[in-house]
Amino acid sequence: MLPAHILVIEDEPAIQELIALNLSMAGHTVSRACDAESALLMLEDGVPDMLMTDWNLPGQSGLSLIRRLRAQPSTRGLPIIMVTARCGEPDKIMALESGADDYMTKPFSPREMVARVHALLRRGQSHVQRYGADAVQMAGLRLDPHTLRVTAGARELAMGRVEFKLLNFLMSHPERVHTRAQLLDQVWGSDVYLDERTVDTHVGRLRSALQPSGHQQRIETVRGSGYRFSASGHAGMAARV
Repeated sequence: MLPAHILVIEDEPAIQELIALNLSMAGHTVSRACDAESALLMLEDGVPDMLMTDWNLPGQSGLSLIRRLRAQPSTRGLPIIMVTARCGEPDKIMALESGADDYMTKPFSPREMVARVHALLRRGQSHVQRYGADAVQMAGLRLDPHTLRVTAGARELAMGRVEFKLLNFLMSHPERVHTRAQLLDQVWGSDVYLDERTVDTHVGRLRSALQPSGHQQRIETVRGSGYRFSASGHAGMAARV
């Protein structure tokens, strides 16, 4: 595992020190912030390889921060782990659906924390390896994994990170029907446990994001089976450009 630069946002000094110390011992560079506002100022100077944030921060919450970061092109693809004392399933689902990539509850094992960090870093690398680092172009859409941008002609379509990954996977396997379980495994990861209805929610958001260009109909529901990206009426194969 290559060393990474990780930004830790935690207002409890003892927990912040515990996280930073163990990440440093694992070979990573750690920056620290006590609140969301300080973190945002640090992000203006450069985006780290990963961000870890508490939920209950003074001022803006960690959940609100994640939503804000997912709405910005420069941080849309930033790997994020939520670290919090909230252990209820509704809280976990809310955090993951708001853009967190993983969710860790306090108190936690330092060894588990480092393992989760490494797993998420590997997941980001394998995503590029699985779908390719080149842009994919099909049916009038162009998706660029490097810039995390989706364009239809001269129009850029705004969408969240999960919707981007979902579209990337579907466009990389055109006309193929994928079950909800397969999409959860490929887009969210096999180590994240979510209800299959989560897929329906994000497919709806993806269709809304594609609606300005009229491409929402490309995401087809196959009743009783799952979803697919249809390129009918256009070039039937994805072109890597």
